[in-house]
Amino acid sequence: MAFPEKLLAKDEEVVEHLHPHWITLVPAIGGFIVVCALLGAGIGFVDNKIARIIFAVLALVLITWWTVVPLIRWRSTHYVITSHRVLIRRGVLNHTGRDITLARISDVSYVQTIWDRIVRAGSITIESASENGQETLVDVPHADDVQQTLNRLVEEDSVRRSRQGPPPVPPTA
Repeated sequence: MAFPEKLLAKDEEVVEHLHPHWITLVPAIGGFIVVCALLGAGIGFVDNKIARIIFAVLALVLITWWTVVPLIRWRSTHYVITSHRVLIRRGVLNHTGRDITLARISDVSYVQTIWDRIVRAGSITIESASENGQETLVDVPHADDVQQTLNRLVEEDSVRRSRQGPPPVPPTA
């Protein structure tokens, strides 16, 4: 799913569009397998038709809660890095978003546990010169590469802004 172009400025380009690493869905997949196995066992051991329907409805509710909701949450989390800023969008019903311009980013760091290193993921912390301080992006695929990309873009943005010069000051009346 491409990021909406309407959110971008005229000269802005998407450099990276990421979702959290797929490994975040492993518990949901495990839950799906467990619920299906329990449903099969429950239907196999019970002869009562109403009990079987209750098992099936309960399984459907659990699958929705443990599998579908995390999948939708994963799919609706966007980490977008552009040539001018970092856009973070989360949520399905309740949307939250944050835009951090590259000029405001003061530090980018990443953390990888041993498990993160195995699956090539990690958490990235972006420190910005704003009232919100820092933002942590959790389970970012290839976090070390994304950190380097962000550092490169911050440097390129600084060079681009220095070539443009300061913004014009409006005349006073």
